[in-house]
Amino acid sequence: MNSAKKNADRLIKKYPNRRLYDTQTSSYITLTDVKQLVLDNEVFKVVDAKSDEDLTRSILLQIILEEESNGSPMFSSGALSQIIRYYGHAMQGMMGSYLEKNIQAFIDIQNKLTENSKGMYEGKPFSPEMWTQFMNVQGPMMQGMMGNYIEQSKTLFIQMQEQMQSQAKNIFTTFPFIPPVGGTGDKADT
Repeated sequence: MNSAKKNADRLIKKYPNRRLYDTQTSSYITLTDVKQLVLDNEVFKVVDAKSDEDLTRSILLQIILEEESNGSPMFSSGALSQIIRYYGHAMQGMMGSYLEKNIQAFIDIQNKLTENSKGMYEGKPFSPEMWTQFMNVQGPMMQGMMGNYIEQSKTLFIQMQEQMQSQAKNIFTTFPFIPPVGGTGDKADT
């Protein structure tokens, strides 16, 4: 069996006792082990052992919660509050896509920096320790680059929102709306 097929078949079952069972290794694993699968770019799926319900997102969110509770969090309370406000909002789907694309852009920048740095370190890619050293030296420059990228992204998002509002206004102005029975709804009508 080739490794690509093996990775695609990685199945983790969650039992009612909250234990996770890796069917590939035939052993119980912890959230830390699942986190390591993510870090190793393993493709896997977590399912409820009884119902076969896909629990992958739920387990990944648990890992994020643990990471946010330990050490230095990635998200501020303000950022988390803003994300929560988008649930149930008309723009919820766009927000998820927006965040996903921004994370991918960040990964692309990191990969490009790694690729460009190979010659500097005997052809070896940056290790986490090297990234730490690099960010200590280049952190302000990187934050400036990311700040500029985010500002451009924000401007594009605002322009898109304004364009959508304009299009909606154009669509709705073509329909003749009839005021409700009993007047226009103004206090003067009552």
